[in-house]
Formats: sequence, structure tokens, C-alpha cells
Amino acid sequence: MLSKRQLFLDNVAQTSDIPLSLEISHASGIYIYDQEGKRYHDLNSGIAVSSLGHCHPAVVDAITEQAQRYMHTMVYGEHIQTPQVAFAELLISQLDDRYESVYYLMSGTEATELAMKMLKRQTGRYEIVAARNAYHGSTQGAESLRSDEDYKAPFLPLLPGIHHIDFNNFEDLQQITERTAGVIIEAVQGEAGVILPAEGYLQAVRERCEEVGALMVIDEIQSGFGRTGHLFAHQKYGVLPDILLIGKAMGGGMPIAGVVSSRELMRCLVKNPMLGHITTFGGHPISCAAAHATLKTLVDTRLYEEALAKEAYIRERLQHPIIKEVRSSGLMMAVEITKLKYLKHIVAKAHELGALVDWFIFNNRSFRLAPPLIITMEQLETACDILLSAMDYAEVKYKR
Repeated sequence: MLSKRQLFLDNVAQTSDIPLSLEISHASGIYIYDQEGKRYHDLNSGIAVSSLGHCHPAVVDAITEQAQRYMHTMVYGEHIQTPQVAFAELLISQLDDRYESVYYLMSGTEATELAMKMLKRQTGRYEIVAARNAYHGSTQGAESLRSDEDYKAPFLPLLPGIHHIDFNNFEDLQQITERTAGVIIEAVQGEAGVILPAEGYLQAVRERCEEVGALMVIDEIQSGFGRTGHLFAHQKYGVLPDILLIGKAMGGGMPIAGVVSSRELMRCLVKNPMLGHITTFGGHPISCAAAHATLKTLVDTRLYEEALAKEAYIRERLQHPIIKEVRSSGLMMAVEITKLKYLKHIVAKAHELGALVDWFIFNNRSFRLAPPLIITMEQLETACDILLSAMDYAEVKYKR
């Protein structure tokens, strides 16, 4: 009889030849357990998704209650569903007054796709500017925003009219012109290895967009919902985009994302043509119920404010000869290593010792730290001990 691992490899489509293949039994709080009962500190949060940890009681209760009432009833936008309305009201109350409306989707990639359509529809232009080493999704439109030409080559042709600028390069902003429909940019570059915006940079992007009549989109799919120590990173860095993209941690572990903007901008989807964007499962009532419970927990507890103290603790503890730099915005962190060959040994040894850390798409010298916001100082102490032991091992292993 084939093992579950072999059935996984045979029947579940793969994205690489080296999947982690951790066979999950259950998860709770900051921990994931395998089939043998081994416990792992989840220091990835499923790539910034499980910010309230796994199976948070408020989220589980909301899901259970809603599942007993109704699930899917009609495609997005036709029925009035209490979970959609309740979450939208709560979300809008936490944002600047210019943000009045949210369009629900299933993934961050879909949010990017909708934003690109809105830029073209609202401005009548088709050129879009994105930053190099940014990641906004893997569908053809979102993939067109990627700057990695070698990666994109097998999928060409993608969308025309995409221009790339260097993140934090003020001179490059002159490439935003009267032909530009909009700029799509991360508040903090995630897959580049947690690159923070230089002082005044996001404001300069905003000002340049206003000068040429382009719209500004900030992608907070990874940085939103408390990850950076503020509820949203654009609030931390003092800039107000025209369009905000949200997702990942939004649903407390359930699939949901969104595009947030003014009612006026959202109206571009209503006419010429009608049904300018449609989705079957966007705003699924169970996902919206989970999102409402997640955001209410964050707002009521202000848990995200603790991220700054936890960030400081990790930065203080992670002192090691093979660490070149720690970059962070709250609990969105990258640990850069002095030598590339250390990295695989650190990730593997941390896994063996009971901590899950991950790679970045565009930075092969750093590993990701994005623990759940609920992680305690005691749990952080143990996690840091594991990481330091893994780095000790990597240092010795590489010298052999």
C-alpha cells in the first residue's frame, strides 16, 4: 500500500521537486504537529497568514456558527449576507475616511488582478509601474508585474505596458508619467527579503502619481492586519494610496482577500461594462465570518502593538557570527546570512529541532521570520534558542 507521502507526490500537483512534505496531524496556537506527534514552532505563520495562530477560538467559533446558518448562496454581489456587511463595516471603521468600500476576493493574486483592471478603467491608460523584486501573485496579469525576466520567459507573452522601477530609488519616480495608469507597490517589500521603505519614499510615490494623474495602489497582502506593529503598514509609514490590497492574515486561516477604495473608484465596475468584475466565491460567508472575528480580536486586544516589543526581543537575541543583518518591520522579518551555503543548513536544522522557517523568492541569502502575533516572550525565547542552535550547526557544517 502506498504511503500518504507517495500518494501526495503522485496525486497532488507539485510546485517543486523538493516539497517540505511535513505530514500534518493538527495545529494549535503557534504550533504545528506532525503524524508522530512532533511539535514545531510555526515561525512562518503559513507565510504571514496565521497571525492569530492556528485554530484561534474566536475564529473557530465564528466559522462554526456561520456554517450552521448558510454557506454559498449566490455569486458575489447579489445577496445581502450578514458576514460580508459586518466585516466591511468593521474594516472601514479602522481606515481613513477615503476608504469606503471593499470588494471581496479569494486570494491576494485576485486582488492584484482587480486593481489592475480598475487602474485601466478609471484612467483610460494601460501602462502600469511596479517595483523590481516585488511579488504580487502568479496569474498572468499579476505575473506581468514581476521583474524576473528569466522566470517570466516560459509564460510569454504576458501583459504589455509594464514598467519597473527600483524600490527606494527616488530618481526612478520620473518614469511615472502621463501615460501611467497607476503604480502598484508594496508598503514593505516581502519576497525581496523585507525591504523597508526609505524615509519619505512612499510619500514621494504618492506625490508623483498625483502630479501625472496616475493612481497609487499599495499591496498590503502580506504586511496587513498587524504584521508590522500597526494595523496596516500604510498607517505606519504615513501614506494613503488610492487603492489598498489586503489578504493573507485577513481570514485568520480562511481564504479571503480584498480591494479597498472609495465608492467612486469602485463604481467603475458597475457601468461600461456592467459586471466589470465578477467572482463566484469572493466574500464567502464563512471566510467573511472568520475575517470579522480576526479583525475584531486584533482591534479589541490591540495585539499588533505587542509586535514591536517582540521584534526588539528577536533582534536582541539573534546575535551570531554568521548573521549579516536583520531587517524587520514588526514581526515581518528577514535574517540575512553571511554565506549562501549556510542557509539550507539553517532551515533544515531548525526543522529538525522543531522550528519552521522559510525562504524568500527574491533573496537567497535570508530566511523569513513571521511568527504568529500571539507568540509569547517565553515561546520566542525557545524559538530563538532553536534558531541559534541551527546557526551553530550551519557554521560547523560549512567548515567541514
